Amino acid sequence: MRTPEGLVELPLPLRYALLGGMALGAVGCVVGLVVGLRVFAPTAWAATLEVGLPSAAVGAVLGLVVGAVVTARR
Repeated sequence: MRTPEGLVELPLPLRYALLGGMALGAVGCVVGLVVGLRVFAPTAWAATLEVGLPSAAVGAVLGLVVGAVVTARR
């Protein structure tokens, strides 16, 4: 699988932040959806956002830190 051109042009820390945010955000959305459906189905969409957005932010911060460390070690 090829990396999209726009992603290749980003600096390494930003690239890792974007990928980390997307990965943890997707996991958080799935977890929020499952929790929301088990607790109260009509508001499952809100639980998806309540868990997905913070996990995406955490993933972006972790990705930024990992990208900065990788860049510093080069």
